[in-house]
Amino acid sequence: MGFERPVEKFGGKIGEVEIGATKEQGGTRSARLKVGGSGGLPFHSFENTSPHGPMVVMDVVDTVRMVPELLIGSLGSVLKDPVEWAAKCEAEWGADACLVKLQSANPEEEDRPVEELGSLVKTILEKVSLPLLVYGCGFEEKDAKVMEAVSNVSKGERLFLGLAEEKAYKSIAAASMANGHGIVAFSNLDINLAKQMNILLLDFGVKPGNILMDPLMAPLGMGLEYSYSNIERLRLGALSGDPVLQMPTICDCSCAWTVPEAMEVDPRKGEPMLRGVHWEAMTAYAAAVAGADVVVMRHPESVRLFRTAVADLSGGA
Repeated sequence: MGFERPVEKFGGKIGEVEIGATKEQGGTRSARLKVGGSGGLPFHSFENTSPHGPMVVMDVVDTVRMVPELLIGSLGSVLKDPVEWAAKCEAEWGADACLVKLQSANPEEEDRPVEELGSLVKTILEKVSLPLLVYGCGFEEKDAKVMEAVSNVSKGERLFLGLAEEKAYKSIAAASMANGHGIVAFSNLDINLAKQMNILLLDFGVKPGNILMDPLMAPLGMGLEYSYSNIERLRLGALSGDPVLQMPTICDCSCAWTVPEAMEVDPRKGEPMLRGVHWEAMTAYAAAVAGADVVVMRHPESVRLFRTAVADLSGGA
């Protein structure tokens, strides 16, 4: 009697979300990327087919204040210019898309004017043809104005704007809806809050195909196991048929560069840059295995290691 491998079938499916708009779709991006669409657990090719593998987004921070000196030493002064940084992600570092983090908007730090930030995003759109995501600085009042400006200068490009939180989502949602953009819904390691965020956005009028979920990815050494469990539960809830959880998941794994142990200079622990690269790659690897459809990364060598691991898990594809 032959062995018949047990196969688990799910009644639910992750919805598909499109990022970016080409010329035919009213934008100027080089591609319109699709994420999501899976009907099973990550890399379980013996049970289901995932139409899209994990997408790699490389982040660009608009103020050197938020970039570790170790990274600047490794990747060069290009990190001091967000436009050139984004161009490098496209031309040399193999990003599928870019995430522009407008941290200089912070009213308690640089407090950069809204007009300048809108102009910066417009310049990046002109210089880089990759699909873009744009995040604010985390201050609700300032981000409301920034996201409105960003939305207006990028009409037709189908950006994804963030981060929408439970107490600060209406202004970002309105800005995204006004010009055909998407939105990133943030929840802090809480599956119920993640579900609530989606409900709030849907009730506000945002379409399911315009939402990415960010459930917060804690890096290796700072709660990765809890994040893994939370992301996995989100995926299982979606596959079990909960339509409010069936939006694709995005995980920001560049957080690995904030871990003290990854940056620590200690001869007993080896080269800090090598350690940081593997720290970020491992964080992204865990996110993808848990169920992330999109990972945000910063170092090109980390991206290379991550893509190699994904190819191996996918049978060399």
